Amino acid sequence: MIKMTSLAKLTLLVGLCTSTAVSANALKKTEFGFSGYIKLDAIASSYSDGTLGTGSIGRDFYIPSLTPVGGNDEETQFDAHIRQSRFRFTTTTEMENKQTIKGVLEFDMQVVPDGNERISNSHQPRVRHAFLQYGNWLMGQTWSTFQDVKALPETMDFIGVTDGTVFARQAMIRYTHGNFQVALENPETTVTPYGGGGRIVTDDGAVPDVVVRYQQSADWGHFAAAFLARQLSYQNKTGDLNIDTTETSYGLSLTGKVKFGQDDLRVMFTTGSGLGRYLGLNVANGAVLDANNELNAIDSTGFTIAYRHLWDSQWRSNLMYSQFTADNDTSLTGTGVTKTTYSTRVNLVYSLTKALSFGGEYTFAKREVESGLEGDMNRLQFSAKYAF
Repeated sequence: MIKMTSLAKLTLLVGLCTSTAVSANALKKTEFGFSGYIKLDAIASSYSDGTLGTGSIGRDFYIPSLTPVGGNDEETQFDAHIRQSRFRFTTTTEMENKQTIKGVLEFDMQVVPDGNERISNSHQPRVRHAFLQYGNWLMGQTWSTFQDVKALPETMDFIGVTDGTVFARQAMIRYTHGNFQVALENPETTVTPYGGGGRIVTDDGAVPDVVVRYQQSADWGHFAAAFLARQLSYQNKTGDLNIDTTETSYGLSLTGKVKFGQDDLRVMFTTGSGLGRYLGLNVANGAVLDANNELNAIDSTGFTIAYRHLWDSQWRSNLMYSQFTADNDTSLTGTGVTKTTYSTRVNLVYSLTKALSFGGEYTFAKREVESGLEGDMNRLQFSAKYAF
């Protein structure tokens, strides 16, 4: 036990009082916000050529690379979960220089390796967004500047048009000036071994990914163009291995939304060399190793198109199509890698109030690998969502 002298006690008391006064003064200049939603998803899935095992995240939401191929048809799988539910905390603080700083911290329960369906169905929260905004600067983790969140359609699935969609959240420093944004974002390289095999996630990046983005908004909707440049890197000098290789990667993404009265059309087109994890939830890796242990970038292209129609003030529907294609050099990757995937879906959403909505969605998806094996998925999903 540590004993404190009278002088130490007095010093501590003064410090606590001072700290409390400073905190109280800061709280007076800070506005707090809290939002999010509670969502139930009930999903029935059937596959033509296999199944997804217990605990697979492909049973919680659609992941193109997980559609089984070359297996046996099994019975329909039914799953229900609340993992997409999320909570968002925001703060706005006026500082001594009369400028404001904004903070965002958001959680959900997707993609966490815990919980089971036997008894409690418990799930840990995970961080989605955590960033600050000061003036034209953003620092922290949020949507990649290469991604256009405003072009995503409304789906019951977590993403929906996943095949051809840029989707990434990561740490970054971003500067915004008018319609332009420039960002330095956290790098990561995914690699296919020579001849095929399990994915290698290198974590060997020496320089950040660079994104330049332009967006124009108007009454008719918006248009955005984003350019990505990055270095793919892999080092492995364990045992007899002596791998130290880099490759340049680049990508272009054109996206937008066009309004037709209350309806709208949303489109996304992305192509590049070494896109890897940025497109389709990493359907293809960024690069493949050759016989000399050098990286060769894998070209890939994806696109989506979605039309939203409002039947009246409470009912609406979305019709969507999305596709991904990889240009694999099978002499390097082998024939077990994904060649193409696509999905189409349609939904009907009813909003009882602005806060409470119910929806049903049908999805058909297909995946083909370079060997010619293919498989498809049929999925029905029902969702109930309370937003606050």
